[in-house]
Amino acid sequence: MTTTAFAFVVAAYLIGSLSFAVIVSKAMGMADPRSYGSGNPGATNVLRSGKKLAAVLTLLGDGVKGWVAVALTAWFGPQYGLGEQAIAMSALAVLIGHMWPVFFGFKGGKGVATAVGVLLGFSPWLALAALATWLFVAFVLKISSLSAIVACVLTPVYAYFIVGPQSVYFGSCIIIAILVVHRHKSNLIKLLTGQEDKIGGKGTDKSSS
Repeated sequence: MTTTAFAFVVAAYLIGSLSFAVIVSKAMGMADPRSYGSGNPGATNVLRSGKKLAAVLTLLGDGVKGWVAVALTAWFGPQYGLGEQAIAMSALAVLIGHMWPVFFGFKGGKGVATAVGVLLGFSPWLALAALATWLFVAFVLKISSLSAIVACVLTPVYAYFIVGPQSVYFGSCIIIAILVVHRHKSNLIKLLTGQEDKIGGKGTDKSSS
């Protein structure tokens, strides 16, 4: 990795480390989302506070930062001789930054919104396919974590047909899916035991989404 590529990756990680759940909550005079519900700094947990606007702003912020990290590398990278590989590395860096943020003790969210933002940077159609899957499962089953898991598992399949198996983005989508599903491992256990909360639930268990 060149010095320039490394700089883009570090910048992407730092962008990812901006936890909008915490930032928005503080700006709106709300409790830290890590102190209630599931303790997860994400839009789903912020929604449990009853503040829908805060949840929407968190969702948008986390999604936009994923897109921004990819877009910045795509826009400015070529003038430094960087191509799709650097874009893919920045994509993974921003997601890792969200999950393990340096600004918040390496305790971050589960990466769903940020992953969608990254996919948007790769291909609008890829992001649309993943988002449509999430919305469909969420509408039918009302379980955020299951919607995220299903969407992530299917994302590499969508990528195979949309960007092609030879694209570096296809490999990135596989890694993204693994990371997001890994972050939902506690949710998987609760899903299997029928204890997972539905969207809008109180989510008092710390392992909820």
